[in-house]
Amino acid sequence: VQPVESGGGLVQAGGSLRLSCTFSGAITSVFNSYIMGWYRQAPGKQRELVATATRLKSTNYADSVKGRFTIDRDNARKRLYLQMNSLKPEDTAVYYCNSETGDFAWGQGTQGTVSS
Repeated sequence: VQPVESGGGLVQAGGSLRLSCTFSGAITSVFNSYIMGWYRQAPGKQRELVATATRLKSTNYADSVKGRFTIDRDNARKRLYLQMNSLKPEDTAVYYCNSETGDFAWGQGTQGTVSS
């Protein structure tokens, strides 16, 4: 199962992006059994987990995005979303979705670029 991420783009600092991710190849019950998350990888840096959501939509965020990013999931459609507000240049990265423990194949990601 490989997710498909979309919604990235180029925005100015202070702007917003809304990312989407679809796990169309997954069985719904399997998708719902996982804590799902959004990751990002900036140039020259390791991939980091920035937000997670349980099936019951309990969420958790990295300190660097807390208060600015909001994760959500549609369990019936097997989709994951990331609303990113008040973006900063340091948020520039390729964004990926996967389970909290990276159990699925990695997608190609979606590039988010924030200009100063």
